[in-house]
Amino acid sequence: MRITALAIAAACAAIAAGSTFAADPAPDDRSAARGKYLAQVGACNDCHTANYIETNGNVPEGDWLTGSAMGWQGAWGTTYPANLRLTMARLTEAQWMAQARSPRRPPMPWFNLRDMSDNDLRAMYRFIRELGPKGQRAPAAAAPGVAVDTPVIVFEPKMETAARN
Repeated sequence: MRITALAIAAACAAIAAGSTFAADPAPDDRSAARGKYLAQVGACNDCHTANYIETNGNVPEGDWLTGSAMGWQGAWGTTYPANLRLTMARLTEAQWMAQARSPRRPPMPWFNLRDMSDNDLRAMYRFIRELGPKGQRAPAAAAPGVAVDTPVIVFEPKMETAARN
């Protein structure tokens, strides 16, 4: 009986003190390792880590997911891959879960995140949080037709015609 009362008192004290345990559980090694795996096979680094594709993935883990100033341009305008490390630093796990399932601007395949399990999204969050904040924010998106002063990859459907002899 005394142990139960102490446990209840401790829980109430933690809540009263503003404990963030419920909102931001401490990462566990297996969950963070799963998050790292998902970030790799989910191709997060391809866009969210500068020079990742150009170096065949040979970017130190300490530099992963810091965003990029390489723009992606199409009918929607120009978008930039966010610095996920700064993003996660300001979000609780619950906020991340909601954001991960919300539509994003192209070319972000947000629907892949939408369809992931809660456990996988939590694992990604915990891995990125474990990396810690680093770097600068990505440039702001630009509306269609607005010139930008960064390199861009242009998404423009074209119909190629075969050369005629």
